[in-house]
Amino acid sequence: MNQPKPSFFSSAWPLSPVSRALAVVLFTAACGAQAQQAALREVTVNDSSAAPQADISGFGDVPLRELPLSATVIDSQQLRASGARRLADLTQFDASVTDAYNSAGYWDYLTVRGFVLDNRFNYRREGLPISAETSIPLDNKERVEILRGTSGIQSGTSAPGGLVNYVVKRPTEQDLRTVRIETNSRGSLLGAVDLGGRFGENREFGYRINVVSENLKPITHDLDGNRNLFSLAADWRITRDSVLEFEIEQSRKTQPSQAGYSLLGSVLPRPVDPRINLNNQPWSQPSVFKALTGTVRFSQAINSDWRWSAQIGQQRLKSDDRLAYAFGCGAEGNYDRYCSDGTFDVYDFRSDNERRTQTAGSLNLKGNVATGSVKHELGFGLLQSRVRNRFQDQAYNYAGTGNIWGTAMVPANPDATTPQTNRDERSTELSAQDAIRWNDRFTTWLGVRHTRLDRSSIGNDGSNPTGYKQDVTTPWIAASYAIQPGLLAYASWGKGVESQVVPNRISQYANAGQALPALTSRQWELGLKGGNDAFNWQVAWFDISRPMTNLDLCSGYCEVRNDGRAVHRGLEAGAQWNQGPWRLGGSIAVIDAKRRGSTENPALNGQSPTNVPKEVLRAQAAYRVASVPGLEIAGQLSYEGRRNVLPDGSITLPSWTRVDAVLRYETRLRGVNTSWTLAVDNLFDRRYWKESPFQFSHVYLFPGAPRTLRLGVSIAL
Repeated sequence: MNQPKPSFFSSAWPLSPVSRALAVVLFTAACGAQAQQAALREVTVNDSSAAPQADISGFGDVPLRELPLSATVIDSQQLRASGARRLADLTQFDASVTDAYNSAGYWDYLTVRGFVLDNRFNYRREGLPISAETSIPLDNKERVEILRGTSGIQSGTSAPGGLVNYVVKRPTEQDLRTVRIETNSRGSLLGAVDLGGRFGENREFGYRINVVSENLKPITHDLDGNRNLFSLAADWRITRDSVLEFEIEQSRKTQPSQAGYSLLGSVLPRPVDPRINLNNQPWSQPSVFKALTGTVRFSQAINSDWRWSAQIGQQRLKSDDRLAYAFGCGAEGNYDRYCSDGTFDVYDFRSDNERRTQTAGSLNLKGNVATGSVKHELGFGLLQSRVRNRFQDQAYNYAGTGNIWGTAMVPANPDATTPQTNRDERSTELSAQDAIRWNDRFTTWLGVRHTRLDRSSIGNDGSNPTGYKQDVTTPWIAASYAIQPGLLAYASWGKGVESQVVPNRISQYANAGQALPALTSRQWELGLKGGNDAFNWQVAWFDISRPMTNLDLCSGYCEVRNDGRAVHRGLEAGAQWNQGPWRLGGSIAVIDAKRRGSTENPALNGQSPTNVPKEVLRAQAAYRVASVPGLEIAGQLSYEGRRNVLPDGSITLPSWTRVDAVLRYETRLRGVNTSWTLAVDNLFDRRYWKESPFQFSHVYLFPGAPRTLRLGVSIAL
């Protein structure tokens, strides 16, 4: 029986000293500013049509087109129009972003620039670190920011592909009353309410409420589920220069997860019927993901040049991870693929009551200083976070033999006898940055972050305790030059760091439980950006070198150590054009990713990583029909090139192309603004393997979804 959940402000929060201090600062600052409320003046509101900005860049006040880095911002309008529900749906917006083991009913993984983002360290919400080992709803997100490349100045430790930051919807200036209903050809039904506005004598109080409920009926058989969300964002404009913001969201998703397909012996099978469910045993249970997340932030302008802010947030996750797990072929001695006759080993996997808690607090100071004709845009930050993950014994038991047709039934074997590992982490990060504007054209950008890590783990039965402390410093430097108005050239160099510890298995690893030297990635990037409000474009070349270890290749008793590098070089290009009735956009990425310098397995040298396509193209087009006011016809094309299925490159996945189409119609019915959407995903009903992740030392194949119709209506009351 579940224990009652503590309230968001409960004293049960495991706050660190810095977090406690932040809470006091927030409360004291708000109370102090309240005394000035009598002098409340008009607050300047940002124009929503302004050039896109990305908080995740670390230079949130500077438009993206002026920054010497690559990022994509996906706003709420794009999310709604595309029908995006989950992180995996965001791959359609950026050619540098692809899938990485995205199974229905499970949490999502992304690959950026050929590197899989770490769900523990590469995700942010409102700028604070969170875990993405859960289902994160998009319905209450104002935008999703994806930074591409190493992230040493934005994050203490993270994989080198980039970072993802979720920004929640904020109170609106005008009253907002929107109801949205959406369904698809399988019978899924979504209902959503979005309310916003301001009140008070001087409209100093704002609110934004999102309520969502969806009955999930995917195309795959026996994979029905449901999800719901409640979120509240509020702010208090205490004075013109003082703002207190608060937001909280609670979500729940329950749905069975789909097991992936695999190779049949040494053969890549033809794409299968995506409606077949390999997790259809009579005893299969849905996975359940619950989340309670919120932040409080206080911002104060000191004068016209300087301001500071304090923020504290917490994420509390509870998961029940369950699956009739198809894994390997014991009959043929292959544990990384299925049997050649289409059968496979089935395991009863159940990991209930997984609890992950992350608390983070930050202090930031930003301002401008002029030394003669040279201007400095300075930023200083302190971030402290604490992670506490607790697990019960899990079931991972052999249950029998299944098959790829989903017709074999096997008995349950649910005894939870496999111990797991509890983890704790504390980190403190100090950062500084300076954008030095020498003149109207030339700017140099400097940044550095120092991180102190304190990590420990212990078996949930009290066995095999281990821990380590580590200090890492990650610098970043860039230069940009405005060749002419609307044309910027830049170059950047930076580091990113990953910190790993050898699993505490003394029977397998000679250095079990020991921390490895920090794995320091390095990136060069050269780019051009140009355009205006109607047309903008960007081209970037990157070179990322990341240290690798032999951990995944350690099949006997061995010492885990660094083993060569992964070198990813590539070219990215993107453009958007809006002119008259037309909207055109697209991006392309060409990646040359190779393993180099491996001594444990030299055969891998020169090979591309698994599940990384060599070329990716995304293209969008929309046309507003002048003869029918409010009607827009839109289409999207996605192409992904060949990729390695096996690490040695002996089997590759063919390229694929998919076309989606959308009709949108906006009108007024009885004085009410109404928007209709009719979308067809996979218009030509192509059958293809969408991705081939090599996950958990096993080859998986996920088919593309068949043709699906989606109908939605949004009413602004």
